[in-house]
Amino acid sequence: MEYIYETHLHTVEGSACSNTPAVEYIDYMKKLGYSGVIVTDHFFNGNSAVPKNLPWDERIEWYVSGYEHMREAAGDDLTVLFGVEYCFEGDEFLIYGVDKQWLLDNPDIMDKDRMEVYHAVHEAGAIMIQAHPYRERSYLTQIHLTPGACDGAEVYNAANPDWQNALGYNYAKENNLRMSAGSDIHNFRLNNMGGMSFPYKINSINDFARGFLKGDGIPVCKESVHSVFSRFRPVEEYDSLTQVSCGPTLDVYWH
Repeated sequence: MEYIYETHLHTVEGSACSNTPAVEYIDYMKKLGYSGVIVTDHFFNGNSAVPKNLPWDERIEWYVSGYEHMREAAGDDLTVLFGVEYCFEGDEFLIYGVDKQWLLDNPDIMDKDRMEVYHAVHEAGAIMIQAHPYRERSYLTQIHLTPGACDGAEVYNAANPDWQNALGYNYAKENNLRMSAGSDIHNFRLNNMGGMSFPYKINSINDFARGFLKGDGIPVCKESVHSVFSRFRPVEEYDSLTQVSCGPTLDVYWH
């Protein structure tokens, strides 16, 4: 049996770029065939919806509220797990395995560089995956790649064009990085979506991290998600997502 997990999801509670309350995702994701989701709202160094003038503990409580709302409302109908999307210089990383208490206990986390955050995450038993490594946007001026400070790369991001995903796929392959996929969903307008397929049920974020490191998860994509004929297929089956058609237009910096 195949279990599909959304790995990259934003709620209006935590991410300024989302307009979807967490609880509204539940029925939608179930209908699309997902067994579970990981809420990965933007942390305070990204496009966060959390006010900057609050004390640290209040900011953390606000930050995790989308995940907590969704988990409570979903009950046993949908597995809801917690993650973090963490930003440096426009390059963002998905952190899986830390929890609210860890965030409360680490108010200095934003003072750390990429490698320091990576080590702190590992000390907590968590993993760090670079999101959309070749993403280009009008507000970005550079691409930053850090293969030595991550446990893998997001090779399919449904919010990005195919050519950027293909660059990410080849980046992961050439640097022997484990591969992840997700939708980067902010609302219900995506026509294609992604996720990770596992041959067993994931019950906790630690299950997900362990399964990912073992290579048990397969990056998958679902085109035309509202079609009755649509199904999840491995990313590697799509030429458009794996074969580079053009190079990046932004300067690439390696760390």
